[in-house]
Amino acid sequence: MKVSIIVPAFNEERLLPATLAVLVEAARTFDDAGWSSELIVCDNNSTDRTAEIARAAGARVVFEPVNQISRARNAGAALATGEWLVFVDADSHPSAALFADVLSAINRGDCMAGGSTVAVDSTLLVARVTVAIWNRLSRSTRWLAGSFIFCETAVFRRIGGFSEQLYAAEELDLSRRLKRLARREGKRIVVLHRHPLVTSARKAHLYTWRDALRFYGRLVLTGGRALRTRDGAFIWYDGRR
Repeated sequence: MKVSIIVPAFNEERLLPATLAVLVEAARTFDDAGWSSELIVCDNNSTDRTAEIARAAGARVVFEPVNQISRARNAGAALATGEWLVFVDADSHPSAALFADVLSAINRGDCMAGGSTVAVDSTLLVARVTVAIWNRLSRSTRWLAGSFIFCETAVFRRIGGFSEQLYAAEELDLSRRLKRLARREGKRIVVLHRHPLVTSARKAHLYTWRDALRFYGRLVLTGGRALRTRDGAFIWYDGRR
C-alpha cells in the first residue's frame, strides 16, 4: 500500500519548512507498517521560496498557475501514485499518532475517506471557540476539514476531485459527494478525534472582525455565490501571511 501526502502551498516559505519536517517524521508511521509514502507539494503560483523549500525537503513539486485551493489540491492528486491520498494544509501539523489512526481506519476495509478534528496553536478565545464549534459539527455531520482529508485515490478520481467552481468551502462540497457515494456503497466516512490535527490560527490574527463581517455578509447576500470568486473568498487569496 502506498500513501501520497499532498500539500497545497501559496507563498508559504515561513510555515512550510516546519510542516514538511513534521510530515516526514509522521510518515514513518506508514513505513513502520510496511507501507510506502510520497510527499507532493503543489506550488500554487507562489512568488517566494515555496518551491525551493519543498524540493530541499525531498518533496515532489508540481506547479499550478491558477491561484485556487481546489486546483492546487487536484494538481497534487493528479501527480500522486499512491492508493490513498492525504491532503494536509501548509500551516498544519499532523502527528505520528494521527497518521497511525489513519492507517487503522484504512485497514478496517470499510473506510472510503475521512478527516480529523482540529486544535489551534493559539490562546485566542475566538479561535478556540470557533474550532470547538467546528469540531462538534464535523463529527456530527461528517464534514471534513480541508486542512486534513484522506481519501481512496480511485474514489477521489471517480467523483472528480475538488470542485474548481469554488474558491472556498470546497471541502464541504467534497464531503457531500463522498457521503452520498458512501451511502450507496455501504462504506464509511470517518472523522478521527483521538489525536486532533494542530493547525494555525493565523487568520484570527491577520483579519479583524470587520473583515469577518465583510466576508460573511457578502456570503449571505449572495446566497453562497461569493465562494465562486476569488474576491468573494478574499481571506484565502489576498496574500496576507
